[in-house]
Amino acid sequence: MELFAVPGLPEIRAGDDLAALIRQRVDLRPDDVVCVASTVVSKVEDRSAALADFPAGPRACEIAATIEAQTGDEKDPRFAQAVLEESVEILIESPFLLTETRFGHVGVNAGIDRSNVPDGDLLLLPKRPAESAARLQAGLPAERVIVTDTCGRPFRHGQRGVAIGWDGMAPARDWRGETDRDGRELGVAVENVADELAAAANLIAGEGDGGTPVVVVRDFEWGDHGESTAHFREVETDFVRQAIRGWSFDA
Repeated sequence: MELFAVPGLPEIRAGDDLAALIRQRVDLRPDDVVCVASTVVSKVEDRSAALADFPAGPRACEIAATIEAQTGDEKDPRFAQAVLEESVEILIESPFLLTETRFGHVGVNAGIDRSNVPDGDLLLLPKRPAESAARLQAGLPAERVIVTDTCGRPFRHGQRGVAIGWDGMAPARDWRGETDRDGRELGVAVENVADELAAAANLIAGEGDGGTPVVVVRDFEWGDHGESTAHFREVETDFVRQAIRGWSFDA
């Protein structure tokens, strides 16, 4: 398997034909997987915003004041308001905001970015990343597209790439029913391939002002395995989320 960045992409603006910009710079094959950073997808879809677009309500003001009091870091209540409006559930209100987005992703600050936003104060995640991936795939020779983002993980330091939308592939390999080396049947092994490819792409894409937003995965083979559509865990079986709902921060 080989991964390489698509070179020479310009600063992406609202309304740009991102698929065409990619096609002009790389000869794609049908079985390639094109991993595209949500940052540029959001820019194309005009998801930049100004803080002034989110006048803070009472709850946002309260959250911002609590975080500032507990951490000493100033929190703009308008930013807290933007997070509230981009979320369907607030899992943690302090010492940071951990939320579920409208499309099911759980992350800090609803994934809202405050860097690399030349046309505004904030960059919101795509509204429906799976549909974004499908639109990109329709304009590319490659049959598989993953929209990626970066976020942290419980019990680990640092961030890594994750898949928030995909098209042309299932997000997970299902190994259940296959056997291990000793012939024992596997009962729980479902491998999140979309996240693994997103993380690998993030190694190539990099971060900061030297980052490249589109990475091609070539010669990835699914193999003779089942598929699973599972990605975002259902609330009923997400015991960590259920525990967090009853937790509060004690400064």
